[in-house]
Amino acid sequence: MKIVVCVKQVPDTKGGVKFNPDGTLDRGAMLTIMNPDDKAGLEAALRLKDQYGAEVTVVTMGLPKAEEVLREAMAMGADKGILVTDRVLGGADTWATSQTLAGAIRNLEYDLIITGRQAIDGDTAQVGPQISEHLGIPVISYAQKIQIEGDSVIVERQYDDRYHVLKAKMPCLITALAELNEPRYMTPGGIFDAYNAEITVWGRANLVDVEDSNLGLKGSPTQIAKASDKVRKGAGEKVVLDPTESVEYIIDKLKAKHVI
Repeated sequence: MKIVVCVKQVPDTKGGVKFNPDGTLDRGAMLTIMNPDDKAGLEAALRLKDQYGAEVTVVTMGLPKAEEVLREAMAMGADKGILVTDRVLGGADTWATSQTLAGAIRNLEYDLIITGRQAIDGDTAQVGPQISEHLGIPVISYAQKIQIEGDSVIVERQYDDRYHVLKAKMPCLITALAELNEPRYMTPGGIFDAYNAEITVWGRANLVDVEDSNLGLKGSPTQIAKASDKVRKGAGEKVVLDPTESVEYIIDKLKAKHVI
């Protein structure tokens, strides 16, 4: 079995967020981590590798520093890492990003593609399903459990306060929730091997069946009207009241805000 996992290097929001003049994130100026949903998807792939002997290839699109998340993935147990990076790919929205990743994945053999449900820097949950559409394969989103049965995948798909059980023939794409599992830690030996391993680097020339008009900022139909860091909240109002007065105070506040 061959599994492709798409991961993204995202800003560590604890360190603050910085923007370029055009409203896009200044990714080169921020501390970064592997996107949590993607890490859960990677762990799911590694567990399938442990169980079935699968080969796991991790793909990311980003700046050259995004190589860091590929080495982290390899230190966790992934077999190969592919970085897709090129100036013409910068500023991509979900449409252009999914076109780029699909163009890269067309170079690979795969039975299963796993992505995170969504990235914490965008929260759109669009890229995974868009990749499946570009590749013409089925997608099961919001996976909270994954099983393999012959040439099919069986997924528990989260849905409100319950779940759906869906079965699809492979090749198939699955989007994973962060709650899917508890990702493993990198091992000392894995870290040593990962930082001595070769990362494959692809650019625009390596993308298959993708038009220039669908790439980068120019190929992104989404227009950013305004972007800013999160607004910091003030200390709020503090009051000291007895229990009866507290109830009356809270009710008055809720009425004033038309909550009740």
